[in-house]
Amino acid sequence: MPILLLDRKAVDSVMYKSIKYRLYPNTEQMTMFAKTFGCRRKVYNLMLADKIESYKETGKFVSVTPAKYKEEYPYLKEVDSLALASVQLNLQTAFRNTFDKSHKKKNGFPKFKSSKHSRKSYTTNNQKGTVSIVDNRIKLPKIGKVKAEIHRQPEENWIIKSATISLESDGKYYVSVLFQFDEFKSNYVPDIENAIGLDYASDGLYVDDQGNKGSNHKYYRESHEKLAKAQRKLSRKKGSKKTEEKSSNYLKQLKKVNKIHSHIANQRKDNLHKLSTEIANQYDIVCVETLNMRAMSNKGFGNGKATLDNGYGLFLQMLKYKFSERGKYLVKVDKWYASSQLCSRCGRQKKLNLTDRIYTCSCGLVIDRDQNAAKNILQEGLRLLREEVV
Repeated sequence: MPILLLDRKAVDSVMYKSIKYRLYPNTEQMTMFAKTFGCRRKVYNLMLADKIESYKETGKFVSVTPAKYKEEYPYLKEVDSLALASVQLNLQTAFRNTFDKSHKKKNGFPKFKSSKHSRKSYTTNNQKGTVSIVDNRIKLPKIGKVKAEIHRQPEENWIIKSATISLESDGKYYVSVLFQFDEFKSNYVPDIENAIGLDYASDGLYVDDQGNKGSNHKYYRESHEKLAKAQRKLSRKKGSKKTEEKSSNYLKQLKKVNKIHSHIANQRKDNLHKLSTEIANQYDIVCVETLNMRAMSNKGFGNGKATLDNGYGLFLQMLKYKFSERGKYLVKVDKWYASSQLCSRCGRQKKLNLTDRIYTCSCGLVIDRDQNAAKNILQEGLRLLREEVV
């Protein structure tokens, strides 16, 4: 049975929004970032070791805090204390996920963090202006004002709650700033006639109910040759085998490979932002299918790389928050709804093979298969919306 998910902001409620900025730290600030990453990893491993030791002795996991280790390791006092405090929360979450029976995915027992493989990031909270945006810089505790690319200024009523600093594999620094604000009541009334239906298309991005195709370049395939060449070079460097120590040449080449991956991801994300913004500005209602993109990217379907390169899941996430911000509707139709089998004109149902790209009905309708599905998704979405509103 079809389900309805209306992704629209609640009225007069507290809302949160995160904006990611590129950072350009100087040498001293990069050293401080590296020290903070290292101290977090050190505290995490110390706390985990103490918990394991206490369990061996008493049969219980002892509760520990980062403050316990500052006397023995004085350098821990040099970094942001809130960055260390968040380590305790992370470890608690790791243990909770391990022993929570209701947790579907079993992550296994928490492991010690390695300096080579662990993610380099930390989160700090804003306490009375310790985190702020000043002109083209972002102020951070213990770091100071870091040069940043402020591509979007927060609204006047937005309050900074926290900041998450990260060093990506391509060597670039970013900060994700979390804002809190009160949602205002919108007087905007969406026009139910101004709606669009979208059907997923693996060879592009989507096909709408008018037959228009959302173009999304195959960025991975376009850069595949360049990436493969860089990866072959990496495989010949000392350190490519697990038993070998990573050489400086290996790490340099690894950085080049990671830069290509980042470039591909940024190209895809930029295009998806443009397409989703265009739809959000033009239409009041968008109707889509609820698809399991992870399952569709499985190799068993034979189109794993195409699905991952497509970015449709990310595209739907962008539509969700952009329609929500504008006070508009995103309607999700159940994935079991037979959008491809139904005739969008008369409603008759017939089975199709994946090779059948044209839908032909006894009522005389001859239409592209994906456009027909998009029309059905639109009709079903509007039906569900009317039921919800009425």
